[in-house]
Amino acid sequence: MNKTKKIAASVLVLGTVAGGAFADECGDVTIAEMNWSSASLMANVDAIILEEGYGCDVDIINGDTTPTFTSMNEKGEPDLAPELWINAVREPLYAALDEGSLVSAVKGPITGLGEGWWVTKKFKEDHPEIDTVEKMLAHPELVPYIEDESKGAFMGCPAGWGCQLVNANLFRAFDMEEKGWTLVDPGSAAGLDGSIAKAVDRDEPWFGYYWSPTAIIGKYDLQMLPFEAEFAGADNWDGCMVKSVDECADPQPSSWTESEVHSIATAEFAESNPVVMGYLQNRVFPGSEMNAMLVYMNENQATGEDAAYEFLATKEDVWGAWVPEDVAEKIKDAL
Repeated sequence: MNKTKKIAASVLVLGTVAGGAFADECGDVTIAEMNWSSASLMANVDAIILEEGYGCDVDIINGDTTPTFTSMNEKGEPDLAPELWINAVREPLYAALDEGSLVSAVKGPITGLGEGWWVTKKFKEDHPEIDTVEKMLAHPELVPYIEDESKGAFMGCPAGWGCQLVNANLFRAFDMEEKGWTLVDPGSAAGLDGSIAKAVDRDEPWFGYYWSPTAIIGKYDLQMLPFEAEFAGADNWDGCMVKSVDECADPQPSSWTESEVHSIATAEFAESNPVVMGYLQNRVFPGSEMNAMLVYMNENQATGEDAAYEFLATKEDVWGAWVPEDVAEKIKDAL
């Protein structure tokens, strides 16, 4: 069975147990809370729903992509990783799914997530004809660079970020310098975010790299431009795009690699908690709602737990579809 079918099969099995009956005994559950906002929110939403709705005894532990995956695969703990971005652990994760030590509850627990090249909402409204990256690249004059207005400004990633290498290589692959573009280094995360805020506040054009779900995308409603170019293959991406310019002699035009995210459980937990796994299969956050919650967290300096209670208190129309009515009533009574 190939890798994609293996993941789909794992989800299909779980789909047969997504009904309303409670497990006889949920027992103890450990959930990894990754160190970024969306994952912190998801871990805490899961914790509250599992405790209040399903009677589980939940313990949230600190996590990060590679150490959490390694611990789950080798030690069988924690039980759940609600938001595992798999690019850094793709091959060993697929091997674990094939071997049956881990199970994917759902691929894509947040809709509309991913990395890519974005413009402001106003730019998209003013230039509806610019609806792909390639069409944008033909018009550098629409986004003049402040230090040389004869050039267009493409805002890349700060030095030291992995996406800096990808953007630099895509810049070369699409011959952007020859087309009149300058690759701008924002200097820092604050510089990147500040460039977006400044452009939106002043109704100025902006074109550059970002990712979703994030508070910035939610707050400023940036619009991702799709690539006309198809993904040029893993050899081009992994063997060239993610490497330094010196190691990537001939980058090929390509769309951004798919950002694959899963909610992952250990096989032991999945087998003993089929109803909980059914909930996880149903639990998919709309990207717009997630981005709105990230704005809430940012503006209110809210923790993942704070935001989880806010989400459950105000977005029953979203999470109510994830659980049976009797479970929803228990959760509402506990809020």
